[in-house]
Amino acid sequence: MEKFFSIPINRRDLMKLAGLTTAGLFLSGSSNSPKVEAAEKVVKFDAKNIPTLMSADVCVCGGGSAGTAAAICAAQHGAKVVLIEKSISLGGLQTLGCVYPCMSTIIEDSDTPYIKEINSRMENLGYKPDIEVKPILGLAPFKVYGGGAERYVPEVLVEIYDEMCEEVGADILYNTTIIGAVTENQKISSCIVQTIEGISKIDAKIFIDASGDAVLSRFAGIPVESGSKTTGRNQPMSFRFEMSGIDEMKVYEFFTKKLNEEHLMPPDFELAKWSKNEDFFKKGVINGELTQDDITYIQAFTIKGKPGTMSMNCPELPPLKFSATDSISYSKAVSFGRRMIRRLARFFQKNIPGFEKSHISREAAILGVRESWRVVGKYFMTEEDYWEARKFPDAVCRTAYPIDIHDTTLNLSKQLKKGEFYEIPFRALVTNEIENLAVVGRCASGNFSAQASFRIQPTCMSMGEAAGIAAAYSLKNNISLNNLEWDKIPENIRSYVSKG
Repeated sequence: MEKFFSIPINRRDLMKLAGLTTAGLFLSGSSNSPKVEAAEKVVKFDAKNIPTLMSADVCVCGGGSAGTAAAICAAQHGAKVVLIEKSISLGGLQTLGCVYPCMSTIIEDSDTPYIKEINSRMENLGYKPDIEVKPILGLAPFKVYGGGAERYVPEVLVEIYDEMCEEVGADILYNTTIIGAVTENQKISSCIVQTIEGISKIDAKIFIDASGDAVLSRFAGIPVESGSKTTGRNQPMSFRFEMSGIDEMKVYEFFTKKLNEEHLMPPDFELAKWSKNEDFFKKGVINGELTQDDITYIQAFTIKGKPGTMSMNCPELPPLKFSATDSISYSKAVSFGRRMIRRLARFFQKNIPGFEKSHISREAAILGVRESWRVVGKYFMTEEDYWEARKFPDAVCRTAYPIDIHDTTLNLSKQLKKGEFYEIPFRALVTNEIENLAVVGRCASGNFSAQASFRIQPTCMSMGEAAGIAAAYSLKNNISLNNLEWDKIPENIRSYVSKG
């Protein structure tokens, strides 16, 4: 890795180097409008005067579930890769956000080779899932297909990701934030980053935006959408946490005997607020222990390999008060959510047997953003792709996960029948405007409803896997990434071949 950077650049010097075409440095933070946002808000950098920190074949921006997959798979196929991550661990919401368990695609044969490898490594460490789920909360028995189910324990996954990157030679640049892009002739030549040393640039032949918020894409001028056309709002954010010191059997007995509910017995126990127990949580509001916001959404899971600990899929931050696309609002949501966490923890400790000696053992390092910005790519997915169970010759993965919107009630005219699924085409991962860019994860090309289905971890991982393979293949064969035909790549190289 050749390094040229020596003198840090301060903010004043940055403003001299960057010619702003609008008043703001960052893109469209405060609007809740779902309209397509124009590309004129791009920052223009004088790249000649910004030192190069690293050069690579492929630069992956964002080390979440999609970005880590993209980096590892591109390196596996021979590309020199640098993975940019703003925190100090990979996994994004899987790890930093405490998002456990991993939601299922609900369809067989959806696990692509990368996911199978992750699952195998988890199983070798003792994390084998039970794919047969017994009746719970009145649901019929069902099998879990796709992804890692309850085995993706955050601390273990971080270790596996580091090991896999090291094995394939993918460089990780931690504690690094993307602040701009250099584009010319419909290509990104560099992304501008802020590190502990100052401001520099990363040069690469291909870029993969796995930032979750389409950060690189917006800096490069790609049109994006944000929020629901029905409400103008993004999906609500969550602020997950974990509690330890729990007597799981006492909790189980309280919900099954006192509240007369059906639950799986520990260690596979889940509690949630629903119609049968709503009065129990409402009493907390009446008594002043909780607020109505606190009980909007309550859910918690036991964690495999961490006895006495439960992962809290709550609180959910009220969408009318906070926005995932407004930096000031996001910051206020952190403080608001932290107060919600404390109230919930105290309520559990006081009112649920088994929580008496419990404590907050972990707080998520990032808010759980379900949806912010989505690019408008060569193919724009909609809910019709889901309802019609559409298949594509250039499909990179399959899923049957429902359109899961936490804020808006849609008129869902029908559900996919058992065994039905839809596919995500490679064209939804590339854009018309930039030749050497792929966009993967929750910010891939699709509308608000479609994204509510494809945003889950296994689907994002498979998108990243395909983008990494495609990036390496396009370089070897001198094909522009956005003109690459995934279905023309030999089947033994592709991570997924359409069954449609």
